[in-house]
Amino acid sequence: MAVTDLAELARLELQARLDAAKTQAERNKLGQFATPTDLASDILECARTLLPPDSSIRFLDPAFGTGSFYSALLRALPAWQIAEAVGYEIDPYYGNEAIALWRDTPLKLSVVDFTRATPPSRDDGKANLLICNPPYVRHHHLPSDEKQRLQRAAELASGVRLGGLSGLYCYFLCLSHAWMADRGLAGWLIPSEFMDVNYGRQVKDYLLNRVTLLRIHRFDPDDVQFGDALVSSAVVWFRRAAPPTEHSVEFTYGGTFAKPKVGKRVSVSALRDAAKWTRFPFVSSPVELGYARPRLADLFAVKRGLATGSNQFFTLTEEEVSRRVIPPEFLQPILPSPRYLSTDEVEADAGGNPLGVPRRFLLSCALPEGEIETRYPSLWRYLQAGVEAGISSTYLCRHRSPWYAQEDRPASPFLCTYMGRNGTKKGKPFRFILNHSRATAPNVYLMLYPKPALAKALGASRELRRVVWRVLNAIPPEVLLGEGRVYGGGLHKLEPKELANAPADGILAVLPRLGGEHAEQLRLFERPEPAGRYVTDDEAARLR
Repeated sequence: MAVTDLAELARLELQARLDAAKTQAERNKLGQFATPTDLASDILECARTLLPPDSSIRFLDPAFGTGSFYSALLRALPAWQIAEAVGYEIDPYYGNEAIALWRDTPLKLSVVDFTRATPPSRDDGKANLLICNPPYVRHHHLPSDEKQRLQRAAELASGVRLGGLSGLYCYFLCLSHAWMADRGLAGWLIPSEFMDVNYGRQVKDYLLNRVTLLRIHRFDPDDVQFGDALVSSAVVWFRRAAPPTEHSVEFTYGGTFAKPKVGKRVSVSALRDAAKWTRFPFVSSPVELGYARPRLADLFAVKRGLATGSNQFFTLTEEEVSRRVIPPEFLQPILPSPRYLSTDEVEADAGGNPLGVPRRFLLSCALPEGEIETRYPSLWRYLQAGVEAGISSTYLCRHRSPWYAQEDRPASPFLCTYMGRNGTKKGKPFRFILNHSRATAPNVYLMLYPKPALAKALGASRELRRVVWRVLNAIPPEVLLGEGRVYGGGLHKLEPKELANAPADGILAVLPRLGGEHAEQLRLFERPEPAGRYVTDDEAARLR
């Protein structure tokens, strides 16, 4: 067995011993999630292919840990090619042990906070190979004064001012700009969420305009890279050099670096036009998905369902309503969680109550407590029980007046599940529900309220509502996945604005031509296909 392989075995034993002596909470605080050996090896092997042959390497890892990347470097390159190796580790608990582990190698490891260290002044003293798995610390764990310091330092180093919601890994990436030699290569193992979320815009600005972005490999979300951190990961490669004109970036997905499942080159101009990058490499431009007008936002107001503050208290069964003697005027039917819906079309009885689902009723009252005590003593007693149980002191309740009055969320004819996974029995992560009842919905749903023009088109036509519902369900899953966000383990989520950005041209294709005051609004989005006819399920599935 090679000396470098023995060193990696020793490092793994050290890592296991040190991790076992720390709680998960302690490691989360500093974002300490060690890179697995195979992944570190793959990253350094990829780096070797991107480096000039036989080049002299000055290596830097700003978040060293016990040295998984340094160990992989020693296995990937001959000793004569490594001119210098520098590391930084903020935690003495890991850093001092790593110094002892690598004492017989050329490593220069400093146990200090990299974000406060001073970069070399000369280009020949800077790294031409930077590999890093930065700490995964979310913004709300960073004190406000620390955020301000990091923002100033990152802007000074890279010219990019990061937003207040940026995680610590974003600051590491931008700060490291000052540590890289001209045309130096960098490989970053970071959460893929920057590709979609608002705070990631500044990171993408840096990657598109301050450096030459070479490749982004995104791992399959079902293949979580870190067993102790539920996060979807990507490896970002770039050189510290101005991007050439007409540049394109390699996007790969799934599998390994050497053998990804999918790969495609995407032009920088297409990346600048795309709000979300996780749709690549499945498409090469936003136009390919038909993201020109119209969107669902043109036809619907999309809102999250109700956040009650305590479903257990505010959502009652028929038996609880009867036993507590809750007045019916303060109750509204509410749909149960999607897992309790055996069908995606909810019928209603003569009173508008949903059929075929577990009956639940939402309690909401705007009357002052004094009036409730006088006129509705049974309701008052129930509310007092909520006060004694601490329900009135929960975050949502104490920010409402009165604390037992719910937000206004009338029933909507169309709903979409808020989160889901691929590989379900229905074959797609998100379900659209057709709701014929007067039941509102909890916040595990997104509620689609037709805007006036569409509401007029739907009118009292039950059949047309069903056709629109079919078209919503025919939106390709990859379109919705491209709009939403994904977490480790393959959990996908859609926020209202993300669903509202999905294409709506399929709906317009099945609507009849209208007259009257709202005709002009719909006409703005009309397509040239013949309108006024219904489509079959197969046709609806082809509509984009």
